[in-house]
Amino acid sequence: MSEPVQRVNRRKERVGEVLPSKMAKTIVVRVQRRFRHPRYRKVVTRFKKFYAHDERGEARPGDRVLIQETRPLSRLKRWRLVQILNRAAAEAPAAPLAAQS
Repeated sequence: MSEPVQRVNRRKERVGEVLPSKMAKTIVVRVQRRFRHPRYRKVVTRFKKFYAHDERGEARPGDRVLIQETRPLSRLKRWRLVQILNRAAAEAPAAPLAAQS
């Protein structure tokens, strides 16, 4: 008898910040990538947006999340939410404007 084959998960994972979005079950995640420019040797920061599936709708704008590559779920969605790493700080309510005399 042969041993059962262990499947190795080779799916890409990215960590990014959730951007404001009005879609149901979908979040937009901005992923930061830093690299040294090949010619000028300066550190360059680039951002890319990924559309990810959030089944329970638990991610909020500003949260730091872990997303994982998956099969195509829609025209743009190829990622899914795995874990919320850090919650965004709750914004304080705006102070009421003082009445002008």
